Amino acid sequence: MNDFALMWDWLSYGVRWLHVITAIAWIGSSFYFIALDLGLVKRPGMMPEGVHGEEWQVHGGGFYHIQKYLVAPPSLPEHLTWFKWESYSTWASGFALLAIIYYAGADLYLIDRNVLDVSEPAAILISIASIGLGWLLYDLLCKSPLGKNDTALMLVLYAVLVAMSWGYTQLFTGRAAFLHLGAFTATIMTANVFLIIIPNQKIVVADLKAGKTPNPKLGAQAKQRSLHNNYLTLPVIFLMLSNHYPLAFGTQFNWVIASLIFIIGVLIRHYFNTMHARKGNPHWTWALSAILFVIIMWLSTVPTVLTGQERLSAAEERFIASAHFPAVRDAVMGRCTMCHAAEPGYDGVQTPPKNVLLDSDAAIAARAREIYLQSGRSHAMPPGNVSGMTESERRLLVTWFEEAR
Repeated sequence: MNDFALMWDWLSYGVRWLHVITAIAWIGSSFYFIALDLGLVKRPGMMPEGVHGEEWQVHGGGFYHIQKYLVAPPSLPEHLTWFKWESYSTWASGFALLAIIYYAGADLYLIDRNVLDVSEPAAILISIASIGLGWLLYDLLCKSPLGKNDTALMLVLYAVLVAMSWGYTQLFTGRAAFLHLGAFTATIMTANVFLIIIPNQKIVVADLKAGKTPNPKLGAQAKQRSLHNNYLTLPVIFLMLSNHYPLAFGTQFNWVIASLIFIIGVLIRHYFNTMHARKGNPHWTWALSAILFVIIMWLSTVPTVLTGQERLSAAEERFIASAHFPAVRDAVMGRCTMCHAAEPGYDGVQTPPKNVLLDSDAAIAARAREIYLQSGRSHAMPPGNVSGMTESERRLLVTWFEEAR
């Protein structure tokens, strides 16, 4: 049991690292090409036939002369570099991480029995279905008559995201709700690449090789989906990072916070897109983003509405029922609550780190795995062992978790 838990935690760490690496590659290339496309300079009569624009860049001690053909060059080069694997590997590693943490630990991380009391298989099926149906709904909207009006389409899509922000909080824990909203959005982005952008580009290449004139609608459709991906990127990053910040996902108005984050992401991308297109510097976007972020901070501190006594999961009940729990509670209360309490007593700590509270039986049971890994199997907590946790107490935490789990 103990070796498996350690291996599983390292697997989670490794896949998370892979996910971050691939996301950096995808986002980096995406932002680069958006900036390149917007910054292209048009010189009528001074560029080769078919060239839409060009740009000179300098990097790494060298100069690059980049030209963009709106449809395609007269003859295709032997080698084409396709930018697709960054997107695919980001989604695949992200889904693997979702399965490792939220599906394998559904009773602790996915299901909130005070929100929706369902079995672990049912919760996992709801998760997968919601992510898949999100793409189908988005794709239908884009292909409908509404898709011909970019502004109207974006407004309707934002309404869908707001509805999903609220809907996920009615299905899962706050942490899982934010993560799923990010997965919902990221799936749309990757599906855009996998099902629209790359296939359309392959059709264009095939037509050119066959001596046919490519359909310009294919390029227009791909560009629309690429534009959506551009504006959705920053909110997805926020949602994926949110699991480390309970003030974002663990408050009464978490769905409103998520909804406002999408607006902030659009504002920031609008600034950079405008700047790259050499159409000015709309600094007002940063001012408005800052105002919205202050509103988010305020929303996270609004007192929650009491909805009754919190119900414990089956795993949490086992941890509390353990014969070792009284001693565990004494150890945690004595060594951890100097920081992890509603009113920390440690000098310089004004609020509990990461908003983690360990000052009640339910709170200790809910954080059993973290306590086991951070203070039992490792010496990560307390930091610097400032509270003097003993080796016997650490062994107690290990025994408690491994027997009750």
